[in-house]
Amino acid sequence: MRLLILILLSVLVLFQHDFWFGSNGFLDYRQNAEKIKENQAENEKLSQRNQRINAEIQGLTKGFEAIEERARMQHGLVKENEVFYHIVKESK
Repeated sequence: MRLLILILLSVLVLFQHDFWFGSNGFLDYRQNAEKIKENQAENEKLSQRNQRINAEIQGLTKGFEAIEERARMQHGLVKENEVFYHIVKESK
């Protein structure tokens, strides 16, 4: 009887070891769950970035105002008969 209990306990310990430390065990599951959360957060950031870029592309392809605004802001372009004033702060 004692031998049977010893064998059953040994099998139980073996299964528990595989469950906690074996390949695809509980610890691997926890690490993979953390990686999944990190990847989902990064995917959400990239998705928002893609939405902003798509909105900008739509604005540039469909609206002349967006193209004009971008040219004015990034390249300092002005229209004919228009005066451009650039105000520079004094350095102390």
